[in-house]
Amino acid sequence: MLSNRVRVIDLETAGDGPHDVCEIGWQDVALGADGLWEVTAERGAFLVNPGRPISADTMAVHHIRDEDIAGAQYWKDIAPSVLKPDGGVVTLAAHRASFEQRYCRPRLSAGAQWICTWKCALRLWPDLPRFSNQMLRYQRKPAGLVHEIGLPAHRAMPDAYVTAHHLRDMLNEASLDQLIAWSVEPGLLPRVPTGPDRGKGWDQLSVAALTEFAASRDADLRFSAQTEMRRRQLASTSELEPAQRPLL
Repeated sequence: MLSNRVRVIDLETAGDGPHDVCEIGWQDVALGADGLWEVTAERGAFLVNPGRPISADTMAVHHIRDEDIAGAQYWKDIAPSVLKPDGGVVTLAAHRASFEQRYCRPRLSAGAQWICTWKCALRLWPDLPRFSNQMLRYQRKPAGLVHEIGLPAHRAMPDAYVTAHHLRDMLNEASLDQLIAWSVEPGLLPRVPTGPDRGKGWDQLSVAALTEFAASRDADLRFSAQTEMRRRQLASTSELEPAQRPLL
């Protein structure tokens, strides 16, 4: 039987290398008997030995030191126990999940699907001004989030705990399949994030500006501009069609 549990993952790293994880944290969200999703008591974290010194840049973010991880297990040995827990998961989740997916390879996670709560927040709450994990925390003030459990920020378990509250609310607004589908696509940005049109909705852009964004190397910019172009094309086609087709 398929699990009704989604496991939220957060990683801290020693740098940008392929095996640089120095901490993994998790928080589960499960479907309750009342048909609503809820944040459970199942959470935790493990320090991980990245096999090399932690960079000063990343140490300044999460404050995990080389001496803290000296006796910890290596990533390949510890990851499966978190990513493939007893009882299974219906999917994994993370905020800006592409980062976690760089390290949580399919062979470690049994090929689990992922939900990206950043991409889903763009879809469900487009009127919010910013979409980082911590900004969503203070903009939305999710019910039941215990402030102290969500601290310190930039440590794996507290960050996963915060993300799980966003995910719970998302799952109670949209279906699991819909969140997965949005997560597969690039991010649909609600507003232009850069340049002279920064802050404008895509529907306010000129054709020339929209065309330029549609050719961007940034996948999220390109997807957002192309989505608006398709919307305009559909609207134009709809206006050209007669209200009622002739019977003969």
